[in-house]
Amino acid sequence: MFEFRFFLSVPKCARMFPGRGLYYSAACSAKHQLSEVRTWTAKRRSKVWLHFNLIKDGFAQCNTCNKLITAKGGCTTNMIKHLRLLHGITINECSVFDALRRSRAPVASSTLDSQPSASNSSLETESVVERSQSDANVNVSQSEPAAAAAATLTGPRPQPAKIQQTPFSMAARGKLSAEQIAECHRKVTAYVVKRLHPFSDVESPTFRDMIHSINPKYTPPTRECLTNRLIPAWYQIEKSNLISELSEVSHIALTCDGWTSLTQDHYLTVTVHYLVESNMRQKVLATKAVYRAQTGIVVAEEIGDILKEFGVFDKVVAVTVDNAANMDVAIKRLQFVKLGCFAHSLNLAAQSLYSSSSVAQWTAKIRAIIIWMKRSSMAKVVLREKQDVLNLPQHSLILDVRTRWNSLYLMMERFLEQYPAIQAASLDQRLRKNMERDRLDRLTDGDFTKAEDFIRLMQVLYTCTLCVSTERSPTAGQILPIIQKLEKHFAAVNGDTAFVADLKKRVWGNMSTRYKNEDIRFFLEEATASDPRFKNKMDNNTAVWERIKGKLLANSEESVAVNHDNSEEVGVMQGEGNQEGVKTESEEEEENPPPSKQSKKSPLEELFAEEDAMKRTSQEGLMSMESRAEREIQTYLETPPIITSSDPAAWFWTQTQTYPLLSCLAFSYLCVQASSTPSERVFSTAGNTICAERSRLLPEKADMIIFLNKNCC
Repeated sequence: MFEFRFFLSVPKCARMFPGRGLYYSAACSAKHQLSEVRTWTAKRRSKVWLHFNLIKDGFAQCNTCNKLITAKGGCTTNMIKHLRLLHGITINECSVFDALRRSRAPVASSTLDSQPSASNSSLETESVVERSQSDANVNVSQSEPAAAAAATLTGPRPQPAKIQQTPFSMAARGKLSAEQIAECHRKVTAYVVKRLHPFSDVESPTFRDMIHSINPKYTPPTRECLTNRLIPAWYQIEKSNLISELSEVSHIALTCDGWTSLTQDHYLTVTVHYLVESNMRQKVLATKAVYRAQTGIVVAEEIGDILKEFGVFDKVVAVTVDNAANMDVAIKRLQFVKLGCFAHSLNLAAQSLYSSSSVAQWTAKIRAIIIWMKRSSMAKVVLREKQDVLNLPQHSLILDVRTRWNSLYLMMERFLEQYPAIQAASLDQRLRKNMERDRLDRLTDGDFTKAEDFIRLMQVLYTCTLCVSTERSPTAGQILPIIQKLEKHFAAVNGDTAFVADLKKRVWGNMSTRYKNEDIRFFLEEATASDPRFKNKMDNNTAVWERIKGKLLANSEESVAVNHDNSEEVGVMQGEGNQEGVKTESEEEEENPPPSKQSKKSPLEELFAEEDAMKRTSQEGLMSMESRAEREIQTYLETPPIITSSDPAAWFWTQTQTYPLLSCLAFSYLCVQASSTPSERVFSTAGNTICAERSRLLPEKADMIIFLNKNCC
């Protein structure tokens, strides 16, 4: 045993050559250490070492934050990940998505789906090569007799060297080009991101077999490549495109909201809304994970950081948020105009009915019947049979949820629609709950009358919720006209029953307390006046048009000041390049333009040139900026309003020449949202992204996936 242990303690090189002794083993050990040092120094050719310093014991220290990162054997993976996640520095940049990079001018849609497919490209390339080879063979065969005749006359000529076909050249010709591989990578990445597939799908045998059958020459990316290279590269490209597009926009509006994921991580999302040539654009700026108590001050800092990152902090017109107190404090701290979500206000007004004792007792009867029908699997089968017999729509019954918008109205509407089928199903012998069947029999005509009155009264509120929750131009100018219609609808009239009067009192009593702040009221009045669909609602309010006139004059003065500053800067830049007292060629041409550059006038214009100059001078002097603003407002008021289905931004875009001042002001109001439902839709996508199967997804990756899923076509 002692000999065996001693044999194991001897170095391997001494065991291999026992006759050479321990001196040889020591020499080999030193040589091995020297080779390790040489390999260590040779591996320090990566650019990551520009940001790190090597220290002993296999650690590297970051030059930015002085944090120690493991670097055993010279491995740079941990250091590259540290720079990318904490400092936003990318060492190995991915060029797959460079084709999607946009220019400074805004582009309507992404070019992701406009690229040709890789398989088609490869087939087209192979067909072109085959055609070119066949053409070359035909030309050679036709030119052989002529070449032979010429050779007999002039002697032999040196023939061009033939390209020798090697296995390497033949293998290279069968491979995909770099552009085709990049195109396939983009499609695979879009497939995973847009359909919210797990990252592990790209390594599943089924997916790889499918890709191989479609194009055997293409190898899909690995999970590590997709997660750490392709998706971050695409995100950076689309983010830079969005920043470039937002730099060309003058006014934007925001919606903000908070959400807690399945993994108990709290997220803050910010969406931006703006107009580009009368087209409403909606983008997600960030869905950021936050780990501090969400007080108003903290939320203000987080929103401000996101806006500064995208360079839009000074362009915000208004922010639409829910009725949370911390959001109210945050928007006031940021000094933005804060609008409460109108859809949330309508939902709170509808929820106020739950506190009514008469409504609670009446709805309890119907709710119990619906619960009885939904808890039985046989009840669904019987109900479907009765629907077929009675020719009723095959709809399922709806059970109300207090936190769900308008669920009480939807439950009552569906119950009245399916009541004949419910009554017929309750008489079927396959359903055995006589107590609930007796409760159905206890419903009186007064209960059905209440249900009909309830549906007739609350249908308007449900329709209003749909109006401000749609994705098509739910602007802030709709809020006051809808409130006016609700006030008229819920006004008490003679002949109302006690049940109807109680409903009207509770709903309108809750709605009448909204938007009472003077600044918010002024903003909504101006937004309504700037909407050509509802401008007639403000005809009798002269104070609104006076405020609009003042803003038109203020905007014109700002534009004149900006143009004056820009002209001074241009003059200074030109003056620095020229010597004093020396005129440049461009200045001389401006003072004395050559005859070729002078616009040729007609004989009539030459004859009355002095009179035309006097007319222009008199018109410019008489028409001041205030007169122009008054004339535009008067013309705008005399124009009949457009129908509600029309797009107000498109209308103003076509009338820009008629209303040059008013259109600029209207565009700033038309981008403001009436509700915060865009943020709610983002959280619906976030819930599908961070699900039970993907609970280990990092918040940074979740932000990238949501950004790409919502912003890229």
